[in-house]
Amino acid sequence: MIHLVLASSSIYRKKQLQQLQLNFSVIAPFIDETPLANETPKQTALRLSIEKARSVGLQHSNTLVIGCDQVASFEGKPLGKPLSHENAVKQLRIMQGKEIIFHSGICLFNAVTGNIQSSVVDIQVKFRSLSDQQIENYLVREQPYDCAGSAKSEGLGVALLDYIRGDDPNALIGLPLIQLVTMLEKEGIKIV
Repeated sequence: MIHLVLASSSIYRKKQLQQLQLNFSVIAPFIDETPLANETPKQTALRLSIEKARSVGLQHSNTLVIGCDQVASFEGKPLGKPLSHENAVKQLRIMQGKEIIFHSGICLFNAVTGNIQSSVVDIQVKFRSLSDQQIENYLVREQPYDCAGSAKSEGLGVALLDYIRGDDPNALIGLPLIQLVTMLEKEGIKIV
């Protein structure tokens, strides 16, 4: 029987996949995540999701590997994880009152057949206008320094948002579950 693997080091994606009540393993992929020259954020998300799935699948036979990557785009340019309080304050200040697009790439790689299914699910998010005190209050309480856009929509970060628009709200967290269910069904795995 084929074994399902999540090629990710993200605790958020692991929690998301657990929602589907499937048996799976988690293996962190080791790839260079540097965007290529002239690559759009959407192209980066798709390429990296495929590379993550393939890199794990080629090392582990008899697997069906889920690879995913998310790149936030602000005014056409990639917006990374803040990694520090200071950077998160800067990000939230420049994004307030503006729309950000989160490109969530997903790939399902069948290491047995070599079949690859991949796509990108886009989610538009508009941030509210925020005072410096609101930004500070939020960051102290949630510390979203490992999240692109400096906010966790699944947590207190939802209070920073005017709207979320897209076909799969799960994609904003990092794993487009609706798309994944469709991909898994094409590989013969029924969720319900």
